[in-house]
Amino acid sequence: MDLSPLKAALADVVAIPVTPFTEDGSIDVPAHQALLRRLLDGCVRIVTPNGNTGEFYALTPDERRTVTELTVEEARGRATVLVGVGHDVPTAVAAAEHARERGAEMVMVHQPVHPYVSQDGWVDYHRAIARAVPELGVVPYVRNPLLAGERLAELADSCPNVIGVKYAVPDAARFGAFARDAGLERFVWVAGLAELYAPSYFATGATGFTSGLVNVAPGVSLAMLEALRAGDYVAAMKVWEQIRRFEDLRADRQSANNVTVVKEALASLGLCRRDVRAPSRALPEEQRAEVAGLVAGWSI
Repeated sequence: MDLSPLKAALADVVAIPVTPFTEDGSIDVPAHQALLRRLLDGCVRIVTPNGNTGEFYALTPDERRTVTELTVEEARGRATVLVGVGHDVPTAVAAAEHARERGAEMVMVHQPVHPYVSQDGWVDYHRAIARAVPELGVVPYVRNPLLAGERLAELADSCPNVIGVKYAVPDAARFGAFARDAGLERFVWVAGLAELYAPSYFATGATGFTSGLVNVAPGVSLAMLEALRAGDYVAAMKVWEQIRRFEDLRADRQSANNVTVVKEALASLGLCRRDVRAPSRALPEEQRAEVAGLVAGWSI
């Protein structure tokens, strides 16, 4: 199986779409479709349904399947689909198999949610999922700063469809070491902490980055990617300065408002409701104007 097209697709702005809700709390299907089309029309070429910006952990299994199906249908022929899967092994495997059946090309495996994660167990968890869908590219989502790069190499030795990594430890030096211990050229390295970390991670080996901001302003995220691909860090940091406050608001209080700020921005543009699900919560009134003001200053 030639995995090079999937690797090429990962080296990009990996969009994490929001999941819009109606007033009664159900998924707003027309708004979801419209937001996806807006991303695709904005030249986004890889999307991750059921990512954290899509409120993965607040969706029911049926809703996660719906999000996968809606995304594959809209993206068909226009973008690569990298479906987020996770929870216990049978649930993750079932979601990965559903993604394959619906026509997705890859799955991103969320960091295992468990109070006791051993490094051997991390390998076992991902191996079980990757072996269930050998036809799909598999991208582990690494948030554990203690995980050794050699363990990723061990996983890929038995599962060649493990082709990339979404690395989300906020430490560029640690990322550089992890990537080299695992095999810098062996995997596609995606900076998993979005635009604020993208320049430092690109400097140490990343070739793609995830983005929630791209829901709001695709052109801003793609401008940063273009600058980073060209090695123009001055231009990349100009974009960084432009979106810094927005991303700081998302990261505040251990990312309490990560999704909330993105949905507030979309609401200010009239693109969807601001509603989020617990344990997230909509922004208080006094902060909404700041988000709208930031967005108004961008070229959208």
